[in-house]
Formats: sequence, structure tokens, C-alpha cells
Amino acid sequence: MQDRPHSESSPRPARLPNHRWQIFPVRDELAQQLAKTTGLSPLLSQVLINRGIETPEEAQAFLDPESQVLPSPLEEFPDLAISVELLKEAIASQHKIAICGDYDADGMTSTALLLRALRWLGAQVDYAIPSRMSEGYGINRRIVEEFHREGVWLILTVDNGISAFEPIDRARQLGVKVIVTDHHDIPEKLPPADAILNPKLIRESSPYRGVAGVGVAYILAVTLAQQLGQTKGLVKPLLELFTLGTIADLAPLTGVNRRWVKRGLQQLPNSQLAGVQALIQIAGVPQGTENSEAETPKSKIPNPQSLKPEDIGFRLGPRINAVGRIADPQTVIELLITDDMGIALERAMQCEQINKHRQQLCEEIERDAVTWCEETQIIGTPNKKLDSASEVLPQIPDKSIDFQQERVLVLVQPGWHHGVIGIVASRLVERYGVPVFIGTYEDEHHVRGSARGIPEFHVFEALQFCQDLLGKFGGHKAAGGFSMPAENLPALRSRLSLFAHQCLEPQHLKPLLKIDVQANLDDINLDLYQQIDALHPCGIENADPVFWTPNVRVVEQKIVGKGHVKLKFQDSGDNGSQVRKIEAIAWRWGNYYPLPSRVDIAYKLRQNTWNGNTTVQLELVGLRRSTGEPHQLSFSPSLKAEFHYNQRRYTCSLSESLKELKIRNPEGKVLAIQQGHRMGLLGITRENAKEVDVTKPPFYPLIKAAMQALDLPGKNT
Repeated sequence: MQDRPHSESSPRPARLPNHRWQIFPVRDELAQQLAKTTGLSPLLSQVLINRGIETPEEAQAFLDPESQVLPSPLEEFPDLAISVELLKEAIASQHKIAICGDYDADGMTSTALLLRALRWLGAQVDYAIPSRMSEGYGINRRIVEEFHREGVWLILTVDNGISAFEPIDRARQLGVKVIVTDHHDIPEKLPPADAILNPKLIRESSPYRGVAGVGVAYILAVTLAQQLGQTKGLVKPLLELFTLGTIADLAPLTGVNRRWVKRGLQQLPNSQLAGVQALIQIAGVPQGTENSEAETPKSKIPNPQSLKPEDIGFRLGPRINAVGRIADPQTVIELLITDDMGIALERAMQCEQINKHRQQLCEEIERDAVTWCEETQIIGTPNKKLDSASEVLPQIPDKSIDFQQERVLVLVQPGWHHGVIGIVASRLVERYGVPVFIGTYEDEHHVRGSARGIPEFHVFEALQFCQDLLGKFGGHKAAGGFSMPAENLPALRSRLSLFAHQCLEPQHLKPLLKIDVQANLDDINLDLYQQIDALHPCGIENADPVFWTPNVRVVEQKIVGKGHVKLKFQDSGDNGSQVRKIEAIAWRWGNYYPLPSRVDIAYKLRQNTWNGNTTVQLELVGLRRSTGEPHQLSFSPSLKAEFHYNQRRYTCSLSESLKELKIRNPEGKVLAIQQGHRMGLLGITRENAKEVDVTKPPFYPLIKAAMQALDLPGKNT
């Protein structure tokens, strides 16, 4: 595909990325102190502070998670001891064990992990995964009764089961024992299993609280192996499967997840698992060398041969997930349990081809969805010929969707593959900044869908709010799945809008972009990029650092690939002189092309190697029009004052480095306003604050009083 360069005659775009920029407050003094103790750049020390790490001891624990002493899982999970005893009895008596897995990456890696572990430990074990197409998520009555006919003594659910009261009750009626291992949110009524392992049932401060389904399976398998004295040769391959599943499932990379994933990423390049080797080879992920384990866990800069979470998140994970979405999960299970490299390469190639098909489906469905949202919608005049299922699909009578009014996007169309609509839902959230519930018709009378949320919207609670309209549903705060009668679609749209109005304010309806620290383009180099490795693994709840630079000049831009924008930026020096140029990539930003000539940019860093040369490239995540040259403020670095307004005492301060005014009331609530912005933040902490319009009462007169107390220009305006 040819690049399309920008010409001066090209029309300006109608819009730019519409994010809520939330920039962490600058704490220069503390950042400098942490930089001295950690050896990191002050920019990255500021990132640590933003993650809640403020002391040398906390920094040590974060940078070297292996140094921390973990409590025993047996002390944390009340039913772990019972589960281990049931498995020991089954192995000793050669009772049949059956695993009921799930068809996403977490469920498939969990299934493969327990199959490997239990067979290694001498168990008689098999598995089943419900059909995504005909049965949907989770253990069901058919599977339970089939296991019973096959003489199964013990059922193990992985990554499912916590909401499956009826199927598990049926198993108990048939005399089959059940261990539920799951990590999804807890329903009002727990299933009548013999044992339940779910991190949502343990204390919130536990380091095991954030494990995914594969994490629960790993804890169970390792604990069992330890009690049987058979851990040698088993734990390492299990750790690799844990790492694959944890990252692919977007589990938080905190607590034990951070510790174990960091270790697993160092192992994966030299994996002894045939399936992992084949997957790495087919996906084109760089592999390690034999001396890669010479790096000690205490090193601040991890082994350069270790994988990064994005290698799994963007290369390995999608190839696993694609199979569960649109094909037979058995392909992945065989890939991950085989020791035959020939079979492994064959299954890896199947994963590759299936993933290409998945990509094509996603592109087609996303294009249809965006067209539906943005083109004129007129009742009785659909923009394409629909099949009979579409007759029950209500069309939007207005010319566009009013997200401020609806506060949620509910979109159901015929002919879409429900295995990939969750991916499209995530892309629509990124595009429109609202919770998205997207579905397709299984037949004329039934809809199956997926949901994705925004930070202020709890998807599982929204589904519970609509449970009388739904069939099956499940999920957690950020995502969920559901099925429903098609006739309930109008009522679902109204009910979800009602729920959204209860938890979302208009200012929430823009994608939230959390930005760590301001940097000059001169600060961006390979040394800084390599230091970021000390913060890895980055992911959910430990995001990659996001930098921002104001008032940069776009000196080159062109469309590359499938709607990506490649750019070169130039920074302005302190004296206004133009300094170095740096390349950037903006994925899927073709709709915003061409970009304005002066912009503020928010970005992550990525390494780019071409023709043997390695450079650092910016990966844009946010952009806004620059307001012009940087403003030079005439006040001191830190002004503080006390004043009274409406017979109440307030304190206020102004930071020159952040260009931010803060006003604190007697209850500790803070109003924070950045210079030139009409929207401020109001709350006890910045993370939980809400946006408010400071140009309106009661904020504007309060700000004027604070400016007068600080003796600032503009106090009489």
C-alpha cells in the first residue's frame, strides 16, 4: 500500500481525538529523591510516584518483586486445602477427573495448565469446553450429565462456574464432586460446589486478589504438586502458561501477578514447551539465547532477551484468543499440551490462519458499526439490505446518536460473528468514549452480545440492573457478555441508559487519558527507553508511562498501512529555537489526518529497528491543538495563601511547574484548575475527582477570591 503524504491543500479534519487529559501533579523534590535511590531518570521516578510509590522501600518492593515474602496461598484461600485433598484422593484412587474450561485465552491456558499438571501428577483427567456458537459461556447441564455418563468422579471448572448454580446443583444431585476455580464477580447466590476458589472471596489487600482464572489454576496446581513432592520439572512450564493467560486476559499486573509474570517473561524466550516455541516462531517474536538466565532478579534493568507484555498482548495472545472466538478451542489445547514439535507447528499455523480471518471479521464489523453510528439513520430506510432477523431491529430515527442523552451505545445488527464483537466493542469505546453493548442475532428471536465499559461505569452491575430482560450474563467491572430475547432490545436500551445516567456525568463521556509527566523531546532517547524496562511488566493497573510535550510542530505526516499516521515532530527549545526531530506513529488515526501544524502530544515510547539502526519512536495516544507558545508565568515557584469566602476558611496554592491552582476546603476536598482550562477537578484525591466547569457558580467567585489572596494578575477580571 502506498503512503499518502499530506499536502497543504488537503482539507482540515473535522475533528481530533477527543480525550479527557488527566495529568498527574508534578512532585519534583520527591522525584529527585527517588531518582537518587533508584538510579532511574527523574521522569520515571515521577511515574513511580504516580503509581503510589513514594518511599525507597516501596520502590525496592516494586522494582524487585522477588524480594517480598508472600503469604501461603493456603492461608489466603479458605477452600484451597479442601480442593487439594479432593484432588489427592482422586489421584490416589484413580478416579476420573474432568476439567470444564472456557474458550477465551484465560480459559484455554487454564485448561492446558491443569491438564499438564494433573497428568504429570498421575491423574486420570480429560476436559471439555462448551461450544461458543451453540452453548455460550460456562459449564452447563449437558456437560455435567455427559461427564456423569463417562464415570467422572470430580469436575474442575476453570475460569467459569461461579454463576453456574443450576449445572453445579445438578452435578451434586448426580453424586459428582465439584471444585469451582474462577475469578469473575461473585453472584448473590454461590453454587453448591464442594470447594470454591475465587480471589474475589479473599481479603482485598491479599497479593493474590488480582489473579485471573489461570492464576487460580496455577496456585491450585503448584500447591498440589508441593504436597505430593513432585514440583521438579513442572513449575516452569506451568509458569509460562500462567504468564500467557494472565497478560492475554488483561489481569492487573500487581501483587503476585507482577512477580510471577516478570519471572515468566524471562523464561518464555527459551521455553521448553513445544507449543510456546512454535507460537513464538510463527508470530515472529524474537527468541532468547541460552545465557539469558544469567540476569539476576535483583537487576533494575531486566534481561533484554526477556519478552515484554506487548509481545503476548499483541502477538501471542491474539493468536490464541482468535481460535476460541471463531474456531475450535481444542486447537489451542493441543498446541499447549503437546511435546511433539511437528504437531505444535501445525497447530500454531492453524492459529495464525484463524487469527488472520479474525482480523478481517473485526475490520468489517467495525466498519459497519461506525457507519451505523455516524451515517443518517431513518426508520424504514436501512442503508443495506437486511435479512429477516433485522425486522425486529429498531432503527435510530435521528440523524445522529446523542451520546450526551443516551450515555451508552447499544448496537445490535444481524450477520455479525459474535465471537469477535467484544473486540469491536473495545474499539468503539476508544472511538466514542461511552460504554458499548454490542450484539448480533443468533436467530430471529435471540440476541447474543458483549459489553465494554469506561472507568466510571461498572459493566457487571449494569447487566445485573437489566437481569429481568436478559437470559444468561456474566462479567466484571470492565467487560461482560449476555444473551437475551430480541424483543427485549428496546427495553434494554432504555434500561441501560437509565443506569448510565445514574453513574455517568456528561464530562465522563470522553475517553480518559491519564498522563504521567511532561518531557521535552530532547529527553527522549534509548537510555530512557531502556530504563522503562525497570517498570515492567506494564499493563492493567501498572500502565506504560505516558509522557506529554506541549506546542510541538508537525513537520511531516503521511498515511501508512491500514489507516495509520506516520509523523515527524520538532520541539521548541527554551529560547524558542527549533531542536531535534523525532518520528512518531499514530495507530488507526487515519480519520484525523491531516493533523494541525502545532499540537500538544501525549505518547508512549517504542523501539524501532530498521536496517540495523535502533531508535526510539513516539507512539501517540493523545493529541490536542496547541494554544500557542508556552506561557511564561510571573509568579514564584510555589505560592500559598489562606483566605475566607462565604464565612468559610480555605487554603490555596499555585504551582509554577504544573501551572495549577489548588483550593482546599475545611473538609479536605480540593478544587484543582490548570491555567487556560475551563474544566477543573473536584475531589478528595485526583484519581477519584470529578470534572467541573469552573466558569460557573459556585467555582468562579471562589477562584477569584483565591487569586486575590495569592495577589495574582487577573484577580479583578
